[in-house]
Amino acid sequence: MRTSQRQHGLPKSARLLRTADYRKVYAEGRRRNLGLLVGFARINGERASRIGLTVSRAMGGAVERNRLKRRLREAVRKHRAELGPGWDIILQPRTAAKTVPFAELEETVQKFFLACAQAIPPGAAV
Repeated sequence: MRTSQRQHGLPKSARLLRTADYRKVYAEGRRRNLGLLVGFARINGERASRIGLTVSRAMGGAVERNRLKRRLREAVRKHRAELGPGWDIILQPRTAAKTVPFAELEETVQKFFLACAQAIPPGAAV
């Protein structure tokens, strides 16, 4: 059962994994206030986009933080194709994200991904 669940998640190549990668996005990326989230985006110059999530302890206990991460991962999984290649993205939820309906959280992620995808002119080298 565990293997079938993994097939629907984000592949390792689509995730930010190293602390150094997170630091680069924070230092060199552009910060965007999305209401429910704070998004950081940096062009990575690679064929794939990578996404990372950071949920601070101020958001609540482990159960609340993990629930929020699961909801965010699902929104990212559904709309990752709309982002296109060449981005490193970090999403940080705000406290309001804990209580909003999933559809609203999903819409916020989708709008951010579409804005990033439109920021690179078609055919430009990333």
